[in-house]
Amino acid sequence: MFTGIVEELGEITAVEELGDACRFRLRGPVVTDGAKHGDSIAVNGVCLTVVETGGGEFTADVMAETLKRSSLGALGAGSRVNLERPMVADGRFGGHIVQGHVDGTGTIIARDPSENWELVRVSLPAELSRYVVEKGSITVDGVSLTVVEAGRDYFTISLIPTTLALTTLGIKQPGDPVNLEVDVIAKYVERMLGADAKESAE
Repeated sequence: MFTGIVEELGEITAVEELGDACRFRLRGPVVTDGAKHGDSIAVNGVCLTVVETGGGEFTADVMAETLKRSSLGALGAGSRVNLERPMVADGRFGGHIVQGHVDGTGTIIARDPSENWELVRVSLPAELSRYVVEKGSITVDGVSLTVVEAGRDYFTISLIPTTLALTTLGIKQPGDPVNLEVDVIAKYVERMLGADAKESAE
């Protein structure tokens, strides 16, 4: 489990095509400290498994399904990425529950900068809109954020200087895709309420 608190702004240093998959090599000296084969690292909010580590870099295999359902397929050598290791059992819970299982992708629609923060509008797939509420949590490219406004096909987020400086959200431009993971609690509640309604009808 992750919390959406990005530890490091890393970089893809190489992409190796593997037929129906690919292997990323990524630079991330912070997240590779102590990492070993089989460990998990979230890359732009996608939970990937470490294959090899060394020299402050690690490799991870990405399946075709992941490339299709996330924005990782649009990345290449030189792309900057948000990196986060899983939360340790006795660690501080800084963000919200993030599984690293991307629900869909959105697109940066607009950026409205001000003196100390920036309002960003992101498109929202129709099938995810019911899980996004004003002042609720959402994960954008692996960053735990609070929803400012929740529209039917978009939402807005406010980014503080730290987020702008230390994550990819500071460099994403209108038209760029982003990974979205909605609050898993909302999905569980929907499932339970749906089951209750079905039992009542029976």
